[in-house]
Amino acid sequence: MKLIGNIFWLILGGFLIALVYYLIGLLMCATVVGIPFGVQLFKLGTFSLWPFGREMEYGPGEPGCLSTVMNLIWIVAGWWEVALLHLVAGLLFCISVVGIPFGMQHFKMALSSISPFGQVIKS
Repeated sequence: MKLIGNIFWLILGGFLIALVYYLIGLLMCATVVGIPFGVQLFKLGTFSLWPFGREMEYGPGEPGCLSTVMNLIWIVAGWWEVALLHLVAGLLFCISVVGIPFGMQHFKMALSSISPFGQVIKS
């Protein structure tokens, strides 16, 4: 069932979401200061390619002091808007019964995109 959900996810915009994450991640990696943020965008892009059956959770010993500070910088820099967009997309998908699983994936990505530092993708 996860495989079918992931295939429909890719067709219905998941590939486009991942592509946007990867492109912005490449732009962020153009500067030394932006590299940590670009790496987090690559992580979110990888997660958005195949979200069914996967979770983003804090790794062992996380959130640490550095990842907490980086998450605060992430939020202050305006990346909270990404979480807001996933929240709105999730609400739009949940309008129909067929779209509820896709809406739930957007809600999951909204939680992950609000504080990505210190999180790892778990299958």
